[in-house]
Amino acid sequence: MNENGERFADLCALNQMVIGGSIFPHKNIHKVTWRSPDHTIENQIDHICFVKRFRRSFQDVRVMRGAGVSSDHHLIMTTLKLKLKKYPATNAVRKRYNAQTLQIKDVQEKFQISIANGFSALRDIIENETDIEKHWQHTKNIWHETC
Repeated sequence: MNENGERFADLCALNQMVIGGSIFPHKNIHKVTWRSPDHTIENQIDHICFVKRFRRSFQDVRVMRGAGVSSDHHLIMTTLKLKLKKYPATNAVRKRYNAQTLQIKDVQEKFQISIANGFSALRDIIENETDIEKHWQHTKNIWHETC
């Protein structure tokens, strides 16, 4: 390890991070990320870092040697398994509307007239208001009342 490697390891230790390529046991060909042009020197100079608390999520970190990326570095691939928590649904009640009733000509005309009347009244309210949140609330109320 050179001076940059030591700095990198110190940075990871300071921020409670783990260097991904070093914790999984693999053959050397699956750890080496760089090979010199004359194929005499091999080093592991590319790494994946992650926070320690996610360490159990990572299944494997290895080098993909066959990936053609037009570089003298090999691609690092990781496999991880995320366990996402399901948060309870909010208490907001969703309103459902029967859109099939708009196929009836009389209902469709009443709906159009009601929306037009609501938005013409909204136009008068909006001219006096400057708050965008109030505009949105008025518009939403018109749609809900009409539907």
